Amino acid sequence: MTVALAGFAVLLFLILLRMPLVAAMGLVGFFGFAVTQGLFTETGLWEFNWKGIVYLIARTAVSVTQSYELSVIPLFLLMGDFVAQGGLSKDLYRLAQAYFGYKRGGLAVATIVACGGFSSVCGSSLATTATMGRIAYPEMKRLNYATHLASASISAGSTLGILIPPSVILIIYGLMTEQSIRELFAAGFLPGLLGIVLYVAAVKLVVWRNPNIAPAGAREDRRAKWRALKNVYHTVLLFTVIMGGIYFGVFTPTEAAGIGAFGGFLISLFRRALSVTILIDILKNTAVTSVKLFSLLIGALIFSRFISNTGAVEELSAFIGAQQVNPYLVIALMMLVYVALGMILESLSMILLTVPLFFPVVAQLGFDLVWFGILVVVITEISLITPPVGLNVFVLSSIIRDLTPKQIFRGVLPFWCADIARLLLLVAFPAVSLWLPGLLY
Repeated sequence: MTVALAGFAVLLFLILLRMPLVAAMGLVGFFGFAVTQGLFTETGLWEFNWKGIVYLIARTAVSVTQSYELSVIPLFLLMGDFVAQGGLSKDLYRLAQAYFGYKRGGLAVATIVACGGFSSVCGSSLATTATMGRIAYPEMKRLNYATHLASASISAGSTLGILIPPSVILIIYGLMTEQSIRELFAAGFLPGLLGIVLYVAAVKLVVWRNPNIAPAGAREDRRAKWRALKNVYHTVLLFTVIMGGIYFGVFTPTEAAGIGAFGGFLISLFRRALSVTILIDILKNTAVTSVKLFSLLIGALIFSRFISNTGAVEELSAFIGAQQVNPYLVIALMMLVYVALGMILESLSMILLTVPLFFPVVAQLGFDLVWFGILVVVITEISLITPPVGLNVFVLSSIIRDLTPKQIFRGVLPFWCADIARLLLLVAFPAVSLWLPGLLY
């Protein structure tokens, strides 16, 4: 346990020094292996099994890059890039605006619904923040929406993408804990919808207290609503085919990702949004993002195997078992750790660092690891809008010059409270997460 804690301390120190996460995890894992596998000799020197350590690390890298299951990540990323290039974000926002924009606070509601829809296909909260910020914020400011409400609805709504399937974060969690990806996708569906409902409730509450901060827009006629709906039917159809096929076992998540990537290509082609140059840029972007994610996963596996090699997980499990504490108290303490880490780390880093240590303890306590995965993703969502390092907030302020993080954080509090309420509901009623996978599988 002492060696493991020292490893975590060194890792956090390197991160605070702004060393890239993959390098920090790889270095700590490498030298951690050297310490745990070294032999103390009569001469008082440490002899390291360098060949064995290098082989173990190389085997980890090869196993990740050759994993069939991991091919789902670049394929879903490629699908998201194709669909985004086809103008889905604008069409989704236009659709939500047509149906909700005529009410007070309607554009904020439309922003949240559009963010939920787009981020579920895009799979990235930060990309959704940047995209929807350019589309929704100018429209809300045109109608004289208060700055804090307009910016906060974009920052908070964009967090929904890492939970609503297909989610790259859920895929990585499933691979790290050897849980079924299709069950995780099913488990994230209802909590994702619950997040949209609670965010809309937060908007309604804020507007009810001060109606002047969110004026009503113009009411659209039926023809305009139908035209807005027609613009997104192909993407909705693609999403339904992919997720329906996964949920009902027609094809695997990897096969679904391949179908999604090809479908996204056809949508962009049909909408005349592709050229040779754009296609090359999309392929480059997908390749670069995939390499970054794979590198992070390799570093995380090296670090987690070092932690496993120390025996810290077994010691922690035995210690918790000996204390005979309420298992839900252990879950609550883990959630507090995530809240604290969310103030200094981004979402993927938190999951890669903590899941290898936490999930064996959770399994020993008798909790469902699919349910725990949803809790981890929800608490990670909260970190994206939690000061002082809410990444969604800083991304939005960086693309809109007249916005400061302070202005956005001012409006985030109602959405943050909605997230905490959702987290408590998921802890108190696991069926919210487990009902759909239990029904299907």
